[in-house]
Amino acid sequence: MTFIPLERLIVDEITRKPLSELVTAKLAGMILDGVYKSGYQLPSERDLVKQFGVSRSTLREALKALEEIKLIEVQHGIGWFVSELDENNLALAHQVAEKITTSTPMKGEKAEEYEAPSGPRRLPVAPEKPLVIPNLKKDRLGTFSLISWWEREKVAAANVMVVGAGALGNEVIKDLVLMGVGNIYIVDFDTIEMANLSRSILFRESDSGREKAEVAAARAKEINPNVHVQYLNGDVTTDIGLGVFRRMDVIIGCLDNREARLAVNRFAYWINKPWVDGAIQEFLGLARVFVPGEGACFECTLTDQARRDLSIRYSCPLLARENILLGKVPTTPTIASIIGAIQSQEAMKIIHSKPVAAGMVIHFNGMTNEVHVTKYTPVEDCESHWTYGEITELPIRAETTTIDEMMQIIHRDMGPEAVLELDQELILSLKCPNCHTEEKILQPISKVGFNQAHCPSCGLLRETEMTHIISGDEPFSSRTLASIGIPALHILRAYNEDQYYFYELSGDLENALHFSHFEKQIEQPRIKLRDRIKIKEKVHLKDRLKIKLHESAIKLNIQQQEEVPKIHVD
Repeated sequence: MTFIPLERLIVDEITRKPLSELVTAKLAGMILDGVYKSGYQLPSERDLVKQFGVSRSTLREALKALEEIKLIEVQHGIGWFVSELDENNLALAHQVAEKITTSTPMKGEKAEEYEAPSGPRRLPVAPEKPLVIPNLKKDRLGTFSLISWWEREKVAAANVMVVGAGALGNEVIKDLVLMGVGNIYIVDFDTIEMANLSRSILFRESDSGREKAEVAAARAKEINPNVHVQYLNGDVTTDIGLGVFRRMDVIIGCLDNREARLAVNRFAYWINKPWVDGAIQEFLGLARVFVPGEGACFECTLTDQARRDLSIRYSCPLLARENILLGKVPTTPTIASIIGAIQSQEAMKIIHSKPVAAGMVIHFNGMTNEVHVTKYTPVEDCESHWTYGEITELPIRAETTTIDEMMQIIHRDMGPEAVLELDQELILSLKCPNCHTEEKILQPISKVGFNQAHCPSCGLLRETEMTHIISGDEPFSSRTLASIGIPALHILRAYNEDQYYFYELSGDLENALHFSHFEKQIEQPRIKLRDRIKIKEKVHLKDRLKIKLHESAIKLNIQQQEEVPKIHVD
């Protein structure tokens, strides 16, 4: 389709087609094309006169014509606004837009050959983002439309995880909600105490004792009912499946300890997702963006002393999680606002695919108001620098799939020598060296406290038997994956001598990631499994797995083959 600029229409043509009619058609076409959306304010008459190169009287005739067909409406003292499109004005708008016809150049201009259009024709719009003045009385996010790089659709569709709902987390969540980020996943394992109220805008005195994640999510929904929120009262290091991380556009860390930062860093790197870290103390703060494959990651930044500290913490396998943090970090709401705002803005840049300074840190000294940026040096053999390969999505769940059933799938894909590698140690038993009593535990290390390590009879510290490898021959293979600490929607690692395979427990997707907490009356569309399940080429799904989906229940039936028993997963 060929378009002819308005200024190229000749005078003779204008005498047959009044210029106001052409302007009317042009504006109607721009409304139909979505340049000016329903509820948005048109540019001022002065800007439109300049844009079309016509007189004010000609422009007003065009605006009146559009008003007559109820395509725009005037708000006296403010300006012209695009009306809601319906069957009546939409049809008339198409009729008006089709009145632009071909013509010859104006006098003094060089004629160019073009093909006559066969259907409706509209004048072209500028390739750059058009200036759209929103209806600020009705559109809560209207002013963002004036930002040159802002894309409302991207922001509304974005999935952002906020880890930590303390002082920093409150500021980040508040910013994301105000900017209209469509889907926000909030994670925290702590509860609200009175001391939090001096630094946390989302908490109230009546919230004392309640879970931070839940309250923050509820207040976020109150601030902007158009966003969708989900919360998890749990530990990011153990309670969130990698499949959740995998479906995020960006992760924002608002944490106060290295252990949690290290976990988020590794998870993000494994599934190739960027994350934004922030830290505050008194007048000091820092913010940094880590992107897998671009510069240093968080683990690269650790000093030798920091690595020794982490090593000491991990050297005692039953050290209770509540004993890891030795004290509270003193902060102020002002430094939390500054660093939280930087984190939120970096996340917004990532959502819009804008460049970020990956592997660099922004230092802010609130005492001297000095800001400086430092570049980290990547560590070549950093343990975090590993990204998962192709992920096979299985319609099975952590709570209903047994270890034996999972291992049969792994062995069929990779051979009988393949093993399942757990993310954390599994405590098998505790044995007293004095009275020789043994207690079977079979729990992940995160669920076993330091006090439990002592013998209840003689009080001595017991020996710990643990493993992080599952071969399929274990006596507890009838236990479910969830019972040994594997979270819902997790991505499992299996390996043999030659390669790794990665399996996602995609049957958990509907329940593990829904963004529908605190929704009222409006039922949000559920997140569905992908239509196809990826299986390696050497694995023949039709010969090994027969998958049958029933409404809300997902069942996996592995048909009996020779000596392999039939598997049934609810």
